[in-house]
Amino acid sequence: MTIAPPKLPRRRFIAIAAAIAGLPLLPPRPAAAAPDLHVWTGSALGADAMLQIQHPDAAAAQRLIEMSLAEMQRLEHVFSLYRPDSALARLNRDGVLDDPPLDLVRLLGECERFNRLTGGAFDATVQPLWDVYAGHFAQQGADPAGPPAAAIAAALARTGHDRIDMSPRRIRFTAPGMAVTLNGIAQGYITDRVVERLKDAGMAHALVDMGETRAVGPHPDGSPWRIGLADPAQPSHTLDRVGLVDRAIATSGGYGTQFDPAGRFNHLFDPANGGTSWRYAQVSVVAANATTADALSTAFSLMPREATQAVVNRLDLAAYFVTKGSMRVEQQRGA
Repeated sequence: MTIAPPKLPRRRFIAIAAAIAGLPLLPPRPAAAAPDLHVWTGSALGADAMLQIQHPDAAAAQRLIEMSLAEMQRLEHVFSLYRPDSALARLNRDGVLDDPPLDLVRLLGECERFNRLTGGAFDATVQPLWDVYAGHFAQQGADPAGPPAAAIAAALARTGHDRIDMSPRRIRFTAPGMAVTLNGIAQGYITDRVVERLKDAGMAHALVDMGETRAVGPHPDGSPWRIGLADPAQPSHTLDRVGLVDRAIATSGGYGTQFDPAGRFNHLFDPANGGTSWRYAQVSVVAANATTADALSTAFSLMPREATQAVVNRLDLAAYFVTKGSMRVEQQRGA
């Protein structure tokens, strides 16, 4: 397979914002407002990352941050498309992986569950489509109308979750030329694993963003953690703010990775026809955990809103759909 280039632009616009009205895309609260709040910033799987941990002991907080980063790095070694020695890269290269890491088995199982839940809209096997689009537009004088229909059809013939034969002892593709991408779910999964580690250590107030965001308890001042959602049409402006307490949020939009200068083709592949989606400018999902929010923000980007309502009801979600005119439509359970 063709491995995508590293450090792709982040596919979402989420700003961690303090609860101060009128300030767009705010930085973390100043130290004076929360003297025990310790902040780390960096990157995870090519996306911006941040940890905010409330702890009265700075040295203990630093150890917790180091523990969290070690967990992130361990999982990057499993899920990364960019590291040739990662478990995922080896599976994609060889078509089979013996004694796979438990986290890879677990996350591919989640991918299959979300594939069924969304009627196929979430599909981790669309990496061959990435290869076709990236290869097409990398050519000098590429047809701006996109890859040939025959190339897209050939890529679609190498997709499908039913073509993954999986057990704790072996993962195997049953069709040649298959490849999996976990970019629509792995950041949420890593966020959840870091949250688990922090909760096991007794943390009651933290905000974990390993590409997607999850709150542990409220902010130390007792209010919800405030998450600013940027306007996809004007990224320097905040379109809305969402309060999180023991919930997670993820956002998807075609602006994150575009293949062509005109911006007609993006990374949100429709597994039904091999095209890419501009149905919405942006979709955000609030869920109990970041894995769910991540997967469903991806899937909902491909689905008509009436088709997403059953999933919203079943999993007790909140979803925010932003149209190209930056009109926001909120969807809640029972709506």
